[in-house]
This record gives sequence, C-alpha cells and structure tokens, in this order.
Amino acid sequence: MVRIRGTIGEWPVDLTLELDEGDWAQLGAQLALQGQAKPASTAPAPAPVSQDDAIWHVAKDLLRKAGQLSGPDLLGELEALTGSTAAGKRLLVRLRHSAEVKVVSGADAPLYSWVSQ
Repeated sequence: MVRIRGTIGEWPVDLTLELDEGDWAQLGAQLALQGQAKPASTAPAPAPVSQDDAIWHVAKDLLRKAGQLSGPDLLGELEALTGSTAAGKRLLVRLRHSAEVKVVSGADAPLYSWVSQ
C-alpha cells in the first residue's frame, strides 16, 4: 500500500493505492527496464528548439536586416510572420524589451532599431 498526502491548490489530497504482489513485480520490472535504458553518457540531451524560439529568431533577424522599422511597419511584418495579430503583438513587446533592440519615440510611432552587439 502506498499513501500520498498533500494538497492541490487549496484542496487537501489523501490518496491510498493498494498494489498486490503482481503489481509490485510489474512496477519493479518497469523500473529495472528504465534503469537499463539510460545512455552511458550523462550529458544532457540538447533542448529541442520550439516553434516559438524559431519565430523569435526570425523576428530578431527581420529587424536586424532592416536596421530600423516603425512600430506599425514592424507589427505588420510580425503579423505576416506569425499569421496572428496577438502573436505579432507579443513579439513586438518581446523585441521592445530585448537588449538587442533600441526603441525611440518617433513623430507618429515608435522606431525600433537593431543595436549591434
């Protein structure tokens, strides 16, 4: 028998699992298989590049190549890149807070400039 106690948010949890001999044997065998399946190297596998990371790199590259874009022009490019106004706005905010981007107030709209590092 295994007892698990704790909380999920504000809700108390008290869970009891009853395992018979066969269940314990199956669990032990599964754990043994997982232990054998570990690679000899202990180096962590590289993290996969998510679609969000790929789009972020493309957005930065877009501004880097342009050098400078107005906020509305950049938003239009980002919307075309992502296919979504909301996603384009999220990237615009992320660019605004990036150390690689300088934002200054223009006459009609902010100007986003790539800062070479």
